[in-house]
Amino acid sequence: MMIALIALAPATMSAQTEHGFKAMAIEQDFAENGFNWFRHALLLAAGNEQQNNAMTIGWGGIGTLWRKTAVTVYVAEKRYTKQFMDNAQYFTVMAFTDRKEEILEYMGTKSGRDGDKAKALNLHTAYTQNGTPYYIEADMVIECRTMYAAPFDPQYFRDEVPRNMYAHFPAGFHTMYIGEVVGAWKK
Repeated sequence: MMIALIALAPATMSAQTEHGFKAMAIEQDFAENGFNWFRHALLLAAGNEQQNNAMTIGWGGIGTLWRKTAVTVYVAEKRYTKQFMDNAQYFTVMAFTDRKEEILEYMGTKSGRDGDKAKALNLHTAYTQNGTPYYIEADMVIECRTMYAAPFDPQYFRDEVPRNMYAHFPAGFHTMYIGEVVGAWKK
């Protein structure tokens, strides 16, 4: 699977390099299997320095769209993170090695409405040059600029897979967010 190369300006890299990250040329250095990467669960974060939230995600894709390197993520209507995704121009997707199960379990079962999940996990929030939140404990951070967002519309479901999924899904329909990769860093 070929992923479009992005050029990272030195100014874009400074926010992450101070926390042990190195800029990553996404096409050349992304070594994960794009078909399986999201199945192992990742964190999605959005917001700004005043208020932000993160959640565990298990659905997504990475590839090219509109001649851009792109990441697609999905957030259900009733998730607290959705308001941050809807109001922010950028988002991050993060992968972890250390404490992965603990972090993903907590971020996937607790709501940011009820408290500061990062603080509860002793995660330290930092911000990219664009002001996008990420955790310095992550092993990989991919920052994206949202190019497209739209909720799933049941009138376009073509078979029983999505109908069955949403028949008893209390969080509501997912919104699809497609973001152009504007930065990528790895420890």
